[in-house]
Amino acid sequence: MEEPDTETTNTYSAPDTTPKVTGIGGIFFFSDNPQETRAWYAQNLGFEVNEWGSTFESRNANQPDEINQLQWSPFKKGSDYFAPSTKEFMINYRVQNIEGLVDKLKANGVTILDSIESSDYGKFVHILDADGNKIELWEPC
Repeated sequence: MEEPDTETTNTYSAPDTTPKVTGIGGIFFFSDNPQETRAWYAQNLGFEVNEWGSTFESRNANQPDEINQLQWSPFKKGSDYFAPSTKEFMINYRVQNIEGLVDKLKANGVTILDSIESSDYGKFVHILDADGNKIELWEPC
């Protein structure tokens, strides 16, 4: 009987912990009336809405047991949540290794707007891109 080829039977590889964006976590934008906007999308496009907007779920193609979420949220025009950006939108990017990513961004001279905060949904931090757009980085739990 032949010995098994250990190079093909031991295929475990360490999980990727590279500090990077892994997807879109949310799309946030200003609206004159967020409640009416949510209702319009529910009535006309079938969005399942709640007080924050709508959550879309998808599976990770490389890890089918992992369910990812994208949050769609209209904010009241004039909210300071996007500040200091003056844009009418903000994108939330899902990331892995948020601490390592923040270290990398600091080393690259990127403006970090706050400290990493933990919540029931994961870890969050806000930065500015080269165009002055506020970006939310989110590492899910």
